[in-house]
Amino acid sequence: MVKEEPALSKQQTIRGASDDKVFDAIVYAIAAVIIVIVLYPLLYIVGASFSDPARVISGEVWLLPKGFTMDAYTNILHDDRIWTGYRNTIFYTVVGTVINILMTLLAAYPLSRPDLPLRNGIMVLITLTMFFGGGLIPTYLLVKDLGMVDTMWALIVPGAIATYNLIVMRTYFQSSIPWELQEAAHIDGCSNWRLLISIILPLSKPILAVMVLFYAVGHWNSFFNALIYIRDEALHPLQLVLREILLISQTAMTDSSSVVGMEDKILLAESIKFAVIIVSSLPVLVMYPFVQRHFVKGVMIGSVKG
Repeated sequence: MVKEEPALSKQQTIRGASDDKVFDAIVYAIAAVIIVIVLYPLLYIVGASFSDPARVISGEVWLLPKGFTMDAYTNILHDDRIWTGYRNTIFYTVVGTVINILMTLLAAYPLSRPDLPLRNGIMVLITLTMFFGGGLIPTYLLVKDLGMVDTMWALIVPGAIATYNLIVMRTYFQSSIPWELQEAAHIDGCSNWRLLISIILPLSKPILAVMVLFYAVGHWNSFFNALIYIRDEALHPLQLVLREILLISQTAMTDSSSVVGMEDKILLAESIKFAVIIVSSLPVLVMYPFVQRHFVKGVMIGSVKG
């Protein structure tokens, strides 16, 4: 006869429920602390950007604006370079992200298939690029020899595929899309391209949302490549334009040739510093909620199951 396990006593059940409540309380407390740590700097920057810079410098601003003013935003948004930078950055982000997703998809899916010859060796070579690179000077010489200096392609082609994103997408294909489903599609006469477009892509919305966010944010925040490869101001992305505005405002602060109005320039430069952060971050903050659901699911699949 099979010996039955004794049922949990009422006292043990109550103790377990009590332990769960304590654990939940600790988790919520830690989460609340993390939220405050992450959220407070953002709220402070928003408040400081709309505040009287004299009151910001004096430390009066903690959260809400003090001495409401929009002088910093007026100075930034009336600069024509801002709108040129926005236009360029939106173009670089959209075109660059489309190319990134296309190239990463076309590399990750074949590498996820067990019937691809030498796929493990290819993955080793790809992974090595995460640890070893030619460096800035050889990369610049290559971009220059390809005739991409002072063109938008210098900001798109060198980073067309991110190795980490490629590995995450390949892991998603391996762990979330059964190979048996793909074999069944081939038996039914489905070609590789039809399989990719009609079966793989509809099942890959979470990881595609993750990749779109990763690549788009990377393009939006990028300024170093433009600083190296782009000389034409008409091609400058938003981040580089904002950097120049910030540097110019700081230079005006230290210009001793004009003492008249020096205090106003210093205060305005302080406000511009906060307004620049808001102007550059707002589009990404607006975009994130639309992909957040897929983003969380895709990251967990690509990391835990990998």
